[in-house]
Amino acid sequence: MKRFYREVTLTEVGAGWQVALDSRGIRTATGAPQIVPTQALAAALASEWEQQGDEIDPARFILRDMADFAIEQVAPDPAAAIATLLRYAETDTLCYRADPVLRQAQDDRALYARQQAEWEPLLRAIEAREGIRFRRVSGVMPRPQPAETLEHLHTRLDSFDAFTLAGMQAAAALAASLCIALEATQPTCDPQHLWQLASLEEVWQAEQWGREPMAEERRTRRGESFLAACRFIRLAGQ
Repeated sequence: MKRFYREVTLTEVGAGWQVALDSRGIRTATGAPQIVPTQALAAALASEWEQQGDEIDPARFILRDMADFAIEQVAPDPAAAIATLLRYAETDTLCYRADPVLRQAQDDRALYARQQAEWEPLLRAIEAREGIRFRRVSGVMPRPQPAETLEHLHTRLDSFDAFTLAGMQAAAALAASLCIALEATQPTCDPQHLWQLASLEEVWQAEQWGREPMAEERRTRRGESFLAACRFIRLAGQ
């Protein structure tokens, strides 16, 4: 599609902000006004439109797509988004470690040591901040998290707006971790470090067996999407 607009502006609409193209407000794919909660997020959305060339590339509308998802999918049914996020808590990447005791494998012991060194500090920090306890699991067989932990997380997620939940859902899906998505809502978080934690096992496997170009490219693309989700969360809260 060829670029069909000249001017990109921001308009304050009620309690939110909307991008306008040649004075016409942007709408979502289903026709709803694309009104976002903060000027910072609206400015980032406007930048996506401004940076388009003579031909519009839909793949460059990363934040716009997340805004549409928040408006069209999350806002009408936040309970469904919360339920989806809670499923990541049940099988959270940070809680599942290698099992060196049962298998007596040297490579498992090395992976376990790295998981303990890199994952455990974040998990303990979240536990201390939230006043909850996660069950650590050795191996891959799922075990339920404590009911009181899930109840607290449900209440915590219910406190977020639709835009934050949308960004968290994207981050949790890419990291396979609600803990990492929850940490992404903290103002002082380091998204690059969070992605390093999320991709720890993939990086470790590549170190053991060699790097495969296609796998590296996929991880890079997923990392870029994760960082975009973290940025969306931050902008939605500014």
